[in-house]
Amino acid sequence: MNKIINFKYNFVKKCQLCNNVNLVGIHSFGFHPTVNNFLKTGTDNARVDYFPMELLLCKKCELVQLNVIINSETIFPKNYAYRSGTTKILRDNFAYLRSQIDSKKLLYNEELIVDIGSNDGTLLSNFNNNYRILGVEPTGVAKIANSKGIKTLNRIFDNKTADIILKKYGKAKIITAANVFAHIADIHKVIKSILKILDKDGVFISESHYLIGLIQTLQYDTIYHEHLRYYSLRSLFKLFQLYNMEIFYAERIPTHGGSIRVYASRKGKFKISNNVKKIINTEYSGKKLLIKLNDFSKNISLSKLKINQLIYSNKLRGKKIVGISAPSRSSTLINYLGLDENIIDYICEKKGSLKIGKNIPGTNIPVVLEDRIYKDQPEIALIFSWHIASDLIKIFKKNGFQGKFLIPLPKPRIID
Repeated sequence: MNKIINFKYNFVKKCQLCNNVNLVGIHSFGFHPTVNNFLKTGTDNARVDYFPMELLLCKKCELVQLNVIINSETIFPKNYAYRSGTTKILRDNFAYLRSQIDSKKLLYNEELIVDIGSNDGTLLSNFNNNYRILGVEPTGVAKIANSKGIKTLNRIFDNKTADIILKKYGKAKIITAANVFAHIADIHKVIKSILKILDKDGVFISESHYLIGLIQTLQYDTIYHEHLRYYSLRSLFKLFQLYNMEIFYAERIPTHGGSIRVYASRKGKFKISNNVKKIINTEYSGKKLLIKLNDFSKNISLSKLKINQLIYSNKLRGKKIVGISAPSRSSTLINYLGLDENIIDYICEKKGSLKIGKNIPGTNIPVVLEDRIYKDQPEIALIFSWHIASDLIKIFKKNGFQGKFLIPLPKPRIID
């Protein structure tokens, strides 16, 4: 029997950024398991813990956020299966980040760069030759990074960790947080810890899912318990202002289906790029933001019906449906749609994935080596990493898959 629990999380009763209590509900997704709680195939995945998940808007600072904060041990278990190094778009993104830092001359030989939530060390591997590097990673994936020679502290990033870094390694010229800045519960403690170890002329670079892109492309599958906050540049600007910091450069990047990369420093240290103002001027605010979010909620509900209609009509005709790729976002989509092993036979992952041999959280849908899809030749493959569908389709066709592809978002469709 599924367990709906209430002792491992806290409800958000005031804004995570500005402490305002005037929070408006945008969309409820019901109850979901945490997206990286992958249990071994053969165990009963229906017994995982489920947590409420609703999107909220702060009427004051306009931060969009989740309604619950789950403790970090539950969100980031030791068997955490995500690895950034297995995704080409991320490898390319971090290589581009290195070139950008070089072109802006933000880091010099022997200076320290610290990556918060460094995962398997993919980002830091781009800086391994010329600089001192240090990762901070709370999950078991830290072992992989250390085995590759990427020095990594296996712990959460907090004030105590900052003290350890300061004492042993000194001040950091650059601190990065790629797709983790929205993950840590108390954002104010995080910034205070960052400022403790950041050099006076240092730069903090964050990458986060971008709220505007999420709305525009209906990427509701990127909403899950790890992502506590969904930033616009406006909300980030307000956050850094509280700590006498300012954003001097920002750009939209393609990772995770649409993110925003932000460079922040202590106030007055760098010339502010015109790009910052340009992005802010394109963002929704006030009544327009609320209207856009309400439309977003309606479109989520309609999308659920449309995707299930496509799946249902094909299952009725006896078609076999399997999945391609099992990113974190697949758990949200699968559980929100109510899919199980009777509908999706299995999901393919490429060799090296830590998810192979395990089941999608909350289901008994197994994750298998992708070679199986070429042997079985199912009629339909549902692409869960739909934001890179064009690349995946080319790869699977080239490797011999002869079936059709179901693209779930933003517009559900089946293509040859």
